[in-house]
Amino acid sequence: MLGRLNHVAIAVKDAEQAAKIYGAAFGAEISAAVPLPEHGVITVFVTLPNTKIEFIQPLGDSSPIAKFLDRNADGGIHHICYDVPDIIAARDTLVKAGARVLGDGQPKIGAHGKPVLFLHPKDFSGALVEIEQA
Repeated sequence: MLGRLNHVAIAVKDAEQAAKIYGAAFGAEISAAVPLPEHGVITVFVTLPNTKIEFIQPLGDSSPIAKFLDRNADGGIHHICYDVPDIIAARDTLVKAGARVLGDGQPKIGAHGKPVLFLHPKDFSGALVEIEQA
């Protein structure tokens, strides 16, 4: 059911600034900053040969990333994202196995324009997991 690792998300105060080191030091491709109001974040992606790094910064004081940064002032890994071939089938299988889907359980459109869901970190050894329709 799980596909490849899509990205690792790092919460930061300034996503563009955080991504610059990857471009300068490694010559990585850096995306433009994209606000995602429905998720309360601004995203910048760094494309690597085998995956991506997503830098996420709060979009407003009510952003869940703002709360994360209150607890982790220097930022840090926020979540990992895996591709799945069918997000609804993956959700249903995960729920049957005891995993909890965050929010209302319905996919939202994520930063890549594809449906995503987040899974409770207590069900995945403390890691917040995002699944994205491949």
